[in-house]
Amino acid sequence: MTQIRIESLAKSYGAIAALRSVDLQIRSGELFFMLGPSGCGKTTLLRLIAGLQSPTSGRILFNGQDVTDVPTQKRNAVMCFQGYALWPHMTVRENIRFGLSVRQTPADRPGQLARVEQVLEIIRMQGPLADRKPQQLSGGQQQRVALARALVVRPACLLLDEPLSNLDTHLRQEMRREIERICREAAITTVYVTHDQKEALSTADRIAVLRDGQLVQVGTPEELYRRPTDAFVAEFIGPTNLIDAEIVSVSDGIATASSAVGQIRAQIGPSSLTGKVRLSIRPELIRVVRGAPAGVAANVNRVTGAILASSFLGQSSEHLVSVGAGQFRMLCAPPQYNLKGAVSLEFDAADVVVLAR
Repeated sequence: MTQIRIESLAKSYGAIAALRSVDLQIRSGELFFMLGPSGCGKTTLLRLIAGLQSPTSGRILFNGQDVTDVPTQKRNAVMCFQGYALWPHMTVRENIRFGLSVRQTPADRPGQLARVEQVLEIIRMQGPLADRKPQQLSGGQQQRVALARALVVRPACLLLDEPLSNLDTHLRQEMRREIERICREAAITTVYVTHDQKEALSTADRIAVLRDGQLVQVGTPEELYRRPTDAFVAEFIGPTNLIDAEIVSVSDGIATASSAVGQIRAQIGPSSLTGKVRLSIRPELIRVVRGAPAGVAANVNRVTGAILASSFLGQSSEHLVSVGAGQFRMLCAPPQYNLKGAVSLEFDAADVVVLAR
């Protein structure tokens, strides 16, 4: 398995900076995701790791060895692109073996065939499926063949560039699980580029969020979702309510902030921000108060508002609530069918994230 270290890596195209002094460490055997909007630099970073492009400055190290100037074929980093790029005239088995055949001699043929069969078993396409040609396969099966072709050469690391972009929603969900299973069974360091937050949150060991060629935050899916470091990460990683506020007091680790929706309490640490801030509250962490409201605990917020709109989403329902001079978006699971008119809402101070404004 391979540990990847990136030091002050930058890439420019003339006056355009695609990547700006990125420092990053990807652990051995990790399923690591790079997430960000289009044009943020994530594919550029992936291509630099693969050796398909050369950096303007900085270094790339595999297990402590500098590979910045090592050709792609010698650093053994295999990249899977959005298109499957399978040979249409070859069977599944022949497509998978192709990489081995160009790297090894005919004398290695018995070992090649055995390795191909091992990988066919990993992707669960042994037997009659292995003799089909790409046009006889579903999109998900073609994706598995592309992965197998990369895995069969035992790469130092596997690099995936939006591998599920050509699949429909149901197949994407199925293939997310398959990719995770295949990569973990193969015990290979995998770097996966996507702009799909659900893909990253449901599959990654850790995620790097990029914006405008810069690394914004790195952490586990839970860390990024529950404790983003800025408003961009909070909003990009999943739906949230962002509220401009100003902290007016702090007592016993609870800050009280004034905002357009009233006073909001937030649990803070010793180094938390003061003055003008932005508050992030996830929609699913807001709950409806049923019956006659009792007293409010010091670590709980309560606001009163009016339902503006409701949407049924199947397993949940989404509600837009007018509160004071602002609005809250709330997610209820299971769905709430009878929310109309005035409502009282609660959310914990611990669930309010204080961000710089």
